[in-house]
Amino acid sequence: MQQHTLAAQITQTGVGLHSGVSTHVRILPAEAGSGRYFVRVDLPDLPVVPAQIAAVSQTVLSTQLGKGEVCVRTVEHLLAALVGMGVDNARIEIDGPEVPLLDGSAKEWTASIAQVGLLSQPLTGSKVPLVVQQPIWVYQGDAFVCALPAPETRFSYGIDFELSAIGNQWHSWSLIGNLENTSNSFAAEIAPARTFGLLHQIEHLQQSGLIRGGTLDNALICGPDGWLNPPLRFANEPVRHKILDLVGDLSLLGNFPIAHFLAYKASHNLHIQMAQKILDLES
Repeated sequence: MQQHTLAAQITQTGVGLHSGVSTHVRILPAEAGSGRYFVRVDLPDLPVVPAQIAAVSQTVLSTQLGKGEVCVRTVEHLLAALVGMGVDNARIEIDGPEVPLLDGSAKEWTASIAQVGLLSQPLTGSKVPLVVQQPIWVYQGDAFVCALPAPETRFSYGIDFELSAIGNQWHSWSLIGNLENTSNSFAAEIAPARTFGLLHQIEHLQQSGLIRGGTLDNALICGPDGWLNPPLRFANEPVRHKILDLVGDLSLLGNFPIAHFLAYKASHNLHIQMAQKILDLES
């Protein structure tokens, strides 16, 4: 068996979506078997927060990881970029409480990873990948996530909004996890999809202490008359972004089970519930 880490370090600086705080991130190669993990370099003793399901501490409009009083928020886009580009092991140093939103997608993360490339790592021992043998479901109202038996790992997502510019959208994508620039690759098909918001919700969210760092440069905003900041990168960019979020959240399992993940109108909370159910079955 082989794993992969970065061939060299990469860095990014930007503002967090919810905190509005500027942070600097440095992603370093890590040893085989160490996984993906965050290090809060701005705090005494450099506390480590593992990118694992057990570390999830909040799922309100983003996924937050925590260990004790230490947390790192909005980790999903960066983690999706790492797993989507085939990075198994990475030390993610960050000097603040939230991962930068950058342009609202994972495009800049994947471009940085592609620029430095990957380093193969031998891994002693072997582990049989989890194969989903029967349907697993989590749901809330009409929203759900399920994992279905399948010959490959695939992600299919549906959303439905009253705003006509979004409406009902579906997209399905199979994980490749390599650096090839094929039409079906993560870097080409999923990573560029940006986060999106609804105009009528913005004031309420800001009053609730959320999206303080959101701007028209890092999020698509939709109103009754359409998109405030077109053009879109894909006709169905919003639902592709939901796949990006799902990939990032399920990456907290370490490795994806062999299954077809089907989601509809879901949330970070349901994504994490599904991951936890899978983890419970595996243990």
